[in-house]
Amino acid sequence: MRLRVGTVRLFSQFVGGSIRQVLRGPAAYWAWLAVLLMLIVSGGRAYLGQVQDGLIVTAMRDPVSWGFYIGNFTFLVGVAAAAVVLVVPAYVYDWGPIREIVIFGELLAISAIMMCLLFVLVDIGRPERFWHLLPPAGRLNFPDSILAWDVLVLNIYFLINVVVVTHIVYMAFTGRHYNKRIVVPLVLLSIPTAVGIHTVTAFLYNGLAARPYWNSSILAPQFLASAFCSGPAILLFVLQLLRRFTRFEIKDDAIWKIAELMAYAMFLNLFLHGAEAFKEYYSNTEHLLYTRYWFQGLGDHKTLVPFAWTAVTLNVTAFLLFIVPAARRNRVMLNIGCFATYAGCYIEKGMGLIIPGLTPDTLGEIYEYYPSMTEVRVAAGVFAIGFLVFTLMLKVAVPIALNEFQLRRGPAGAGH
Repeated sequence: MRLRVGTVRLFSQFVGGSIRQVLRGPAAYWAWLAVLLMLIVSGGRAYLGQVQDGLIVTAMRDPVSWGFYIGNFTFLVGVAAAAVVLVVPAYVYDWGPIREIVIFGELLAISAIMMCLLFVLVDIGRPERFWHLLPPAGRLNFPDSILAWDVLVLNIYFLINVVVVTHIVYMAFTGRHYNKRIVVPLVLLSIPTAVGIHTVTAFLYNGLAARPYWNSSILAPQFLASAFCSGPAILLFVLQLLRRFTRFEIKDDAIWKIAELMAYAMFLNLFLHGAEAFKEYYSNTEHLLYTRYWFQGLGDHKTLVPFAWTAVTLNVTAFLLFIVPAARRNRVMLNIGCFATYAGCYIEKGMGLIIPGLTPDTLGEIYEYYPSMTEVRVAAGVFAIGFLVFTLMLKVAVPIALNEFQLRRGPAGAGH
């Protein structure tokens, strides 16, 4: 009983100290939080209008029933899965420079999964029924429904990362090393789970036989290849900011290795997309309509063509920058490559995945979809929530990693 009381006291000190950490910071920190809160308020007001008036305030209609929200959901599932790019070299190959920063990838995964669930929520016309998607409260159509599988693996992956991060950070706060018997099995389990969340998401699309654009067996590896580019691109920006504004020492070798891994992933991404484009154009069946709408347009309907070639250009540019060692070791080229990777994969997973898959519709109608201002505001609010959570978690994790925020013990070893 005494041990249990002591543990509760220590954890309460950890929670209280964490709250104090996030409530103090320089002017730039508070300005960043103010921007995020403004976006959250704006998105919240737009979402309340959507709940009141219905999805008619969005640009989604019967021909295009998935749009900006589901595109962002798909992209963020990939960002969450990308934590495995750090987990494998850190825990499987025990590479020191990556091991020191792997926790930041796990924090990013937690934030990304939260945003994924929020994008599903805002896409539902009856949000009060969202609880049906949350086991064990909801009764999912498992195992027949692919969506049930997606919800299951997303929740499992989220819980794994929460448990691992909380345990590692809390143990560091108390001045002790994490328990390998807890962390290592969970981290190893996170590897197939990370692959699973994006694979099952891909199965949601390519299981729809009436949508030929998605009905491809290589869609899942395409998703994974682009995920292992976009997630690390965000992380490289974060790592450079941490190195610039904190005392946290991040080795160049770690940053360069992540960029190298991104180059290999981008090669696979480009190769798989090229293989799919070749199959469609060389066979020249009626199913080519969807790919042609993306790359060439159909008649006067060329809305997506600039997006298509912008994404291709950005992805090729990123690959060329990261495959050359001298380029990825140059800070300016590195950041250009990260931006090109993020923007290219974002376009490819959003406009390039959802809209061509639904256009033309099954009756041949071409509906030109543009996200409405309501959708843009709501999406910005969701991203702001994710970045707010990520920022607050970093505000606690970084001082603990720097030994600036730890349990203080009295002479007798009692915490105070």
